[in-house]
Amino acid sequence: MSKIKLVIFDLDDTLFDCSGQLVEEARKRAAKVLSEKIPQATASEILERERQLHKKFGPTFEVFDKICIDFKVEGKEACINSALHAYNSDEVGEISLFPETAPLLKKLEERGIKRVLVTTGLHARQQRKIEILGLDKLMDLTLIHDLEKSPVSRERLFKNVLEKFSVKPEEVLSVGDRIQREIRIGNKLGMITARMLHGRFKKLKPKNDFEDPDFEVKKLSEVLKVIDSVEQGKGKKPKVVAIGGGTGLPMVLSGLKEHTKNLTAIVTVTDSGRSSGILRKDLNILPPGDLRNCLVALSDSEKLLLDLFGYRFENGGLEGHSFGNLFIAVLAKTTGSFEKAIKEAGRILAIKGKVLPSTLQDTHVCAELEDGKIVEQEFNVREPGKSPIKRVFLKNKVTPLDEALDAIKEADLIVLGPGSLFTSILPNLLVKGMPEAIRASKAKKVYIPNIMTQPGQTDNFSLSMHVSQIEKYLGKGSLDIILLNSKEPSKALIEKYVKEKAFLVERDFDKLPKGLKIVEADLLEKENEQVLWQKQYLLRHDPKKLGKALFNLT
Repeated sequence: MSKIKLVIFDLDDTLFDCSGQLVEEARKRAAKVLSEKIPQATASEILERERQLHKKFGPTFEVFDKICIDFKVEGKEACINSALHAYNSDEVGEISLFPETAPLLKKLEERGIKRVLVTTGLHARQQRKIEILGLDKLMDLTLIHDLEKSPVSRERLFKNVLEKFSVKPEEVLSVGDRIQREIRIGNKLGMITARMLHGRFKKLKPKNDFEDPDFEVKKLSEVLKVIDSVEQGKGKKPKVVAIGGGTGLPMVLSGLKEHTKNLTAIVTVTDSGRSSGILRKDLNILPPGDLRNCLVALSDSEKLLLDLFGYRFENGGLEGHSFGNLFIAVLAKTTGSFEKAIKEAGRILAIKGKVLPSTLQDTHVCAELEDGKIVEQEFNVREPGKSPIKRVFLKNKVTPLDEALDAIKEADLIVLGPGSLFTSILPNLLVKGMPEAIRASKAKKVYIPNIMTQPGQTDNFSLSMHVSQIEKYLGKGSLDIILLNSKEPSKALIEKYVKEKAFLVERDFDKLPKGLKIVEADLLEKENEQVLWQKQYLLRHDPKKLGKALFNLT
């Protein structure tokens, strides 16, 4: 369970009643200035107009812009700036902390929890508030994000706090009233977030997962209950680790990102075909393809950027390469680290969660076949028509990332599959220390088998044979749940698979290990639909259905 070591507080309407004590006076100052620019309206009329606009459009609406436009003011920008300057004046009247503020801060100090204030506004005005309220004596650190002069972003200030106090994001609670600022930043960085339901912003609804807080509080005294709940593992969004590769893992991530921001993808790096294989050989980097697909699946970016990452050149010297693969390859060279390249690509794509390679060391998946032959590299292991696979192994002994092991240890749910059994899922379990970490984790372990058998890998494999292979490398009795699709595919689509010697996986429930829970749900995507990371129209799990079914297991 996470232990909260530090709390970041917002100021206005979090530690004191800004809306009740300052906002109305600020509106009056702005109305007085505007009345000098708008002779056809009195200050009282303009003040009433401010209130009406706020009530109709909400606290984020550009009220002064609207007033200046409606009254057709000449020199509109100067008029707006004058109103803003008056509104944000250094003038601060009598203000006082919420009754719960000082006692809460004292109790946090007694529990050894650091207290940090990060506030946004004009520096002189915010500093004046801090002085009047006496917060400089109650905080371990106060930081002001100056809207006019600050050279760094508010998010950067949050990161500075993490670095200064040497704490992990999951050890920090961000408390504030604005979902589009302190809640969004806290969520994006992986902190626990608590929204203060007070003031002008209390009725705003989250537009996405980043703006959705882990907790909501009406009084500051409830923050202690939040901290206790976090440390007991209650009330927070589940931490999910999804392990695999290929096209299956992105589907899991795409579906789950709508339900939790605490997502970690651990991705195989044994791909040796197509663009990834060429870049791996020519540039001496890990294959970026599967990682790129996971980054795209977790992205919150605009469609154009996603299309760019998925774009594949069709001719010329770059034929077969995707832009995303090339981008990650260049990042790896310019940053000097493949790990840094993946993290930087994740930042650019604004991903929800983390994408981690299962190892940073170069290796290939190999297989010993039933006829005794040894084949190396993924495209040979998955080649149809060869002798059945007896076992798989890695060409070189490799170790996992510490960050991946930490994510597994702290997970509430660990998901394996769907995807190619021998080339997408099992290579992760061949990384030294990975099976042991998964077995030791208190998380529920879920396996999602493919709907169809896969020529060259799972020919004639039943459900129990899939499970047997997972437990062969993970350890017997390691799985808790099997999540199965319950909807029958159309005969027309099955016939297409049969022509390729692929068949529905036989459900021999009687041969499964005792105690293994079977959960069935309609997980089938609509036919003739294709998501960004798919290479062709195939029978797949539906990301939304899959995400909902997995979230219900947490």
